[in-house]
Amino acid sequence: MTTLPNRPNTALLVIDVQSGVMADAHQRDSVITNIAALIDKARTHDTPVIWVQHSDDHLTKGTDAWQYVPELTRHDSEPLVHKTYGDSFEDTDLEDVLAAAAVGRLIVTGAETDACIRSTIHGAFTRGYDVTLVGDAHTAPDQSAWGAPPPDQVIAHTNLYWQYHQAPGRTAAVTKTHDITFTHPATKAT
Repeated sequence: MTTLPNRPNTALLVIDVQSGVMADAHQRDSVITNIAALIDKARTHDTPVIWVQHSDDHLTKGTDAWQYVPELTRHDSEPLVHKTYGDSFEDTDLEDVLAAAAVGRLIVTGAETDACIRSTIHGAFTRGYDVTLVGDAHTAPDQSAWGAPPPDQVIAHTNLYWQYHQAPGRTAAVTKTHDITFTHPATKAT
């Protein structure tokens, strides 16, 4: 039910699942396994898989830490969006990539929950997208030493509030990996 006209398609966003980002991530292996399953399912349904890759002073472009984790392999035909801000839309070509594919619904996975994931789901929703957060396919490191809750609580809280997020003409949802479908909610699931 996106507010974006002529955007009936769905895309899977894989945000910042990079070696340096995932090194100390909560439940790293299970989250990567879930993301890999979603990528396979999206490809089977000819759903675009859009990869987002962050760089900044602490995650230098071209370094091993900047690379995607070895468990996930991007196909050359799949768009790669480079970003330097938390919101994957800010100062990137993500909107152009999604518009070219007539995407109005996003399935969001990746890291970090309380930074780039949160910024991107809000950024997408504000821009008119329907946004489904995959509840067991996003993660964060433990930043409780700096006053943050433990990562399991950050993830649980994000899942809790996002499932109730509302705005006119758009839907927000939280769904587990095994329940994700790559069809628009208004169409029959496959």
